Amino acid sequence: METMTFDTALGEFGIGWTAQGIARLQLPGLEHDALAERINRDGAGAGEPTRAVAAVIDKIEDYAEGEPVDFSDVKLDMADLPEFHRRAYEALLKIKWGATTTYGALARELGDAGLSRAVGQAMGANPIPLIIPCHRVLASNGRAGGFSAPGGANAKARMLALEGVVIGTPPGQLVLGF
Repeated sequence: METMTFDTALGEFGIGWTAQGIARLQLPGLEHDALAERINRDGAGAGEPTRAVAAVIDKIEDYAEGEPVDFSDVKLDMADLPEFHRRAYEALLKIKWGATTTYGALARELGDAGLSRAVGQAMGANPIPLIIPCHRVLASNGRAGGFSAPGGANAKARMLALEGVVIGTPPGQLVLGF
């Protein structure tokens, strides 16, 4: 796997890719050395991005500046992930900019409302956050729930705020800016 780090308006990201697609993404929040160590784990190392990877980086930079971004055309390498996680991520990829879902709704889409905790575990293990938008998954009460990226639930709230989503607003309730 090849990797690199890059700066955005949100901070420094790390990205890792294979010939099949993007395999990992590290969100901002770590010091550079810790970020580089984390993105280069398991034998990965610095590389030169392909055109496709450079296009993904451009999209991430646009996202960090608050521009609506659609990552649905990004090729992903999920070959080494557990089958349940892949299914959960594929369901989550349908949730677009500015929309949210819940752990329970994803579990029901996967066939069993009792899988809510398993969905939460899959979201916590997401190796490609933002592109696989686990930040768009909320608890049933509309609150953030967990978020394993640096900054935790506050980072999740900031990402959703970029998309115009206010966490904790009851479903169907309009949020006015005054």
